Amino acid sequence: MKNPSLADYHEAMRQCVKCGACQAKCPTYRLTRREGAVARGKIALASALADGEIAMENALLRDLDFCLLCGGCATACPNAVPTPEIVAAVRREISAQRGFSPLTRGIARLTASPKLLKMAARMAAAGETLAPGIVAKRIPEESGLRLRLPKAMAGRLLPQIPRRNLFDRLPEKIAGQPGKPTIGFFAGCGLTYLFPHVGEMAVHLLNRLGYSVLFPKNQGCCGIPATSCGDGAAVERLAARNVNAFAGADIIVTACASCYSGIGAYRAMGAADFSGKTVEFCDFIVRERLQDILFAEKKDGADGNSPAPWRRVTWHDPCHLKRHGLTAAPRKILANLPGIDFIEMAGASLCCGLGGSFSLKHYDASKAIGAAKIPGLQASEAELVITSCPGCLVQLQDTISRAGLNIRVAHVVEVLADATAGKYSLKSGQV
Repeated sequence: MKNPSLADYHEAMRQCVKCGACQAKCPTYRLTRREGAVARGKIALASALADGEIAMENALLRDLDFCLLCGGCATACPNAVPTPEIVAAVRREISAQRGFSPLTRGIARLTASPKLLKMAARMAAAGETLAPGIVAKRIPEESGLRLRLPKAMAGRLLPQIPRRNLFDRLPEKIAGQPGKPTIGFFAGCGLTYLFPHVGEMAVHLLNRLGYSVLFPKNQGCCGIPATSCGDGAAVERLAARNVNAFAGADIIVTACASCYSGIGAYRAMGAADFSGKTVEFCDFIVRERLQDILFAEKKDGADGNSPAPWRRVTWHDPCHLKRHGLTAAPRKILANLPGIDFIEMAGASLCCGLGGSFSLKHYDASKAIGAAKIPGLQASEAELVITSCPGCLVQLQDTISRAGLNIRVAHVVEVLADATAGKYSLKSGQV
């Protein structure tokens, strides 16, 4: 399996007609108003670099680094120029010629090694348990995300890392009804180490619907962090690892928007079959009309509903679902949940500002981009904002906390699982 090179995008780069349609959708351009921050500026730089017209100067590196890879530009482009993929290809060229910064090297190596990632997560969880005053400062439990990092990122809120990750909580195989397809559940790093209860709920929902579930313990990261860091070799290793790990699955389901997008990138690396049989959780539930079955099952077996602790809920579109046109399914699920008023908020499709490693390298910009979500959230009067990306969960709660709003954040799997069980008990940020 091999990543496309920058030269492979030569014709795609020529399709950019400099119309500027990307400006309205680019969060970094809205923030800075710099041409180098917007897609057409980055395409011009990438094209000039590929043609040998410019060298790898610091200004060039800065502009190509200052990108969330959110894909908003690609959805707005009349010629569908794949700017995120082109920027990622340039980053691979830069890394090959200049090497990695200490931060990007650390991120890429950590996420590229499942063994190292598990070890790091266990050490972080143990450190918080044994010495919370050293690892982080505690904040009130009701805030949702409970850890405040020290000076490194100016008070950023992060979820407490559970002591038992998803690999510790689930068996590798769960039998279902004979004749039903076997679903491979691709968890991703966020659900595995930060929100394992969401992964558990997703797997149990799929199994309740009669599917056998394969949860390979040798699966790894989808490769999005390594892509962002420009480590093409790590992405290739992870892709090969995951294709091999899920060889026994008929369908692959992921409840992580970023992982869905990351696996989609395997197509260009020669694994089109694997990408083609991977579906996003909400899309799978709606496409197969499984929500009706879940609620019919509850009606037959439950004695009643516990009222939801919140009435008005809204939805945040993860960029990695919006890029693939997957915006209708989660709304259909939420609009049909009993006892809940689903409210469409203004700015639902605005990027939350995380962008993976972007928020580590450019936290001030990340915060400013995320703050653009606040007016729409306030106007919606929602008590709960729901999404399907673990990264968005982290960023939204950090943004909401900074704004001083009393709004909870949850994964759509939690809300669906609780609703079909007739009992709401959200756990995001409280595990």
